[in-house]
Amino acid sequence: MSKVESRLAELGLELPAVAAPVAAYVPAIRSGEYVFTSGQLPMVAGKLENTGKVGGEVTPEEAKALAQICALNALAAVKSVIGDLDKVEQVVKVVGFVASEPDFTGQPGVINGASELLGKVLGDAGVHARSAVGVAVLPLDAPVEVEIQVRVRA
Repeated sequence: MSKVESRLAELGLELPAVAAPVAAYVPAIRSGEYVFTSGQLPMVAGKLENTGKVGGEVTPEEAKALAQICALNALAAVKSVIGDLDKVEQVVKVVGFVASEPDFTGQPGVINGASELLGKVLGDAGVHARSAVGVAVLPLDAPVEVEIQVRVRA
């Protein structure tokens, strides 16, 4: 087991199987020293954990937990490309999308679910630049979607 997966286990978490794409794309792709993931939804065992808009049917706290699931799915996608998460040198960028009610402005707090998980699991390598964007709707009526870019060693 890699050091990263050991840290996940210490947190009571497990790296899931790579989430199957819901359209014509791959979960992650490597270009040189970087791996880019597609947007990851909060899928658990092939099903969305929750649906709806944050600030409406989904509370900010629930959405933060869903963002953590998205980050776990993103790490699984990275692993599918590089084989060992211990090769991750740096999470460079996280982009999070939050399907929000029009008056909801707490997108950064929601995406903290992903950012905090990456920091706990990867330590200094999990510190990253980030965008947290409110949107009208996401695929399958998901409340949250997260994509990451990581730098890896050969």
